[in-house]
Amino acid sequence: MRRARVPHTRMGKGSHMYAIICFDKSGRPAARDAHRAAHLEHVRAHADRIVIAGPLRAEDGSHSNGSLLVMDFEDRAEAEAFAEGDPFNKGGVFESVIVRPFRKAFPEE
Repeated sequence: MRRARVPHTRMGKGSHMYAIICFDKSGRPAARDAHRAAHLEHVRAHADRIVIAGPLRAEDGSHSNGSLLVMDFEDRAEAEAFAEGDPFNKGGVFESVIVRPFRKAFPEE
């Protein structure tokens, strides 16, 4: 099983939000089920960094087919390390993983 490659680019230091968008390989629900407990443990271990997180769903709502996490990290390398360490990624569930800087605009606080 090959892990989805997380593209690397550089960004300055400091606390930043990152969107981590993961798309599953098609036809892999058994792999997602097999790695779900470890994935949830990985996410819970970083709960203090989560802005919002949850599964992406199929159009008909029948199953999960990816993940979306917005999290706070010191830098991009830390966000990429989190994504690369996700058991779904290490277990070959993800087809692709995108890490992008994120800025919350709404709702305004």
